[in-house]
Amino acid sequence: MTVDERAFQDPTLAKGLIDAIHAWAPEHATLMEVCGTHTASIGREGIRNVMPEGVRLASGPGCPVCVTSNRDIDTVIALARVPGIIITTFGDMTRVPGSTSSLLGEQAKGADVRICYSPLDSLRIARENPDRQVVFVGVGFETTTPAIAASIQRAKKDGLKNFTVFVAHKNMPGALEAIIADPDLKVDALILPGHVSTIIGMEPYRFLAEKYHIPGVITGFKALDILEGIAMIMRQLHEGRAEIENAYKRSVMQDGNPAARAIIDEVFETCTATWRGLGDIPGSGYRLRPEYAEFDAVARFQPEVEPTIEPKGCRCGDVLRGILTPSECPLFRKACNPENPLGPCMVSSEGTCSAYYRYFS
Repeated sequence: MTVDERAFQDPTLAKGLIDAIHAWAPEHATLMEVCGTHTASIGREGIRNVMPEGVRLASGPGCPVCVTSNRDIDTVIALARVPGIIITTFGDMTRVPGSTSSLLGEQAKGADVRICYSPLDSLRIARENPDRQVVFVGVGFETTTPAIAASIQRAKKDGLKNFTVFVAHKNMPGALEAIIADPDLKVDALILPGHVSTIIGMEPYRFLAEKYHIPGVITGFKALDILEGIAMIMRQLHEGRAEIENAYKRSVMQDGNPAARAIIDEVFETCTATWRGLGDIPGSGYRLRPEYAEFDAVARFQPEVEPTIEPKGCRCGDVLRGILTPSECPLFRKACNPENPLGPCMVSSEGTCSAYYRYFS
């Protein structure tokens, strides 16, 4: 273990941060983390167990696989059923259930579904199979969107005619406004995502403090990172302030990553996107700009998508809104478990139900 790694496991510092959290905590407060990696870290490190009695840590829509709508999942499955297509995707997407099937289920029936670790893997597969059409499933927040945009730029530059993308990318600020405005949920402060913030920086969150008077702190993913972020939030609440602060300065700059944002803006434009549990949110999604429209898989293949059927009894939508914990869903650990997931929150390693199953059961 390096010196830097040991610094993030300092029990004296951890105790000091926990003491500060207790000293500054109001009688009641709900803090929401909106990053799936934070959800998993909070569970793994037992952070909920050291919070003051009146402080609730709620999990929000921080898992990109989880917030992908059933209609979008069904569309990907319909693409997998088109003869001659190779579907390339990140691993979590293969097990997410749609209305009647999943990519894994379609693979068992003969569909060509391949897991990629990078969009560039998909480009390689397209080059190696010039007589086949290759579709990359583009799901993710601002963290993965630049790499997918860059792969589309490369395909255009190289004249690759057998590569397309199913575009279901989303951006985080629009979802945060929907959460804050939700009448069923009162959030007092936000633990803001570290990975997304490396790309977008701090400015896109300013409206939370200025318009809604909601404090927010960007944090990293070690236990001490998260405790420091919570302590900073508690201090803001104690002092009656609402600001956007950065507890992850080793990775997040004020203006994020301008080069990555420029790549996104070159290839994509914003549009209304449908989020599981949150519905349609204007400006929260991406679609290809007209100059790159040839790489739109849905426009090219126009698959026949079956009628959408929501899984009976599944409460993933309410879990993603933070108004329900997984253990309050009647299917949790019974009909729905990692071996038989009925909703996406039990599939993804960043899903709230998956984290609760591993760390809170």
